[in-house]
Amino acid sequence: MKRLFVLIAAILSCGLASAQDTGNQNYIQVNGKAEMEIVPDEIYIAITINEKDNKGKVSIDQQEKAMFRSLKALGIDLETDMTVQDISSDLKTFLLRKDAVMTSKSYQLKVGSAAMLGKVFQALATEGIADARVIRTDVSNLEELRQQVRAEAAKAARMNAETLAGALGQSVGKAIYIQDFNFNIQPYSNVLLTAKSASDDAAYEAEEVKPQLEFEKVLIEHSVMVRFKLEE
Repeated sequence: MKRLFVLIAAILSCGLASAQDTGNQNYIQVNGKAEMEIVPDEIYIAITINEKDNKGKVSIDQQEKAMFRSLKALGIDLETDMTVQDISSDLKTFLLRKDAVMTSKSYQLKVGSAAMLGKVFQALATEGIADARVIRTDVSNLEELRQQVRAEAAKAARMNAETLAGALGQSVGKAIYIQDFNFNIQPYSNVLLTAKSASDDAAYEAEEVKPQLEFEKVLIEHSVMVRFKLEE
């Protein structure tokens, strides 16, 4: 389960607040905005194993078995989280000797955290597999979280209205008009390394502690405009 880092802007955007008279109905119009920062919990890694039939090279099957063994040791469910993307062989008899075969095999692996990503990279490096990279990230329940932010934006609008109306000695009634603006998502951009303070340098070097990988958080923003009936 990923950790959610949530920031709800209760009175982040007051917008335009005004008491008006439309017919016999007084109302106040306000904006509400909410934000949520979340860490991606679906990280996709592209892994490629290359083989060149030269002396001293390890075969594709040997590398694959070693990789599977190391990944299973990390608790990864290979049947669920790993797929084979491509297998290719190229018999270049005009460039290589007659029995030479160049082969590659590609996989896609899904992990649930930056910490597991770091363990996977380390395991692959131990097995001599260097061609591995993050190709994309995602949030498994993005739509559910988006709706939560949407609801918080509406709550923020009411809070703004109550604050302003209360200052004028009035109270806020039911909403009579709601405009729901489009939400924005700031996607994942890169992987960061956690920084250590200067005071930790000696211990850091002595213990050979490796920095942890940390993904930039995805920011979800949503805003609404609401008119509330004003009551005396």
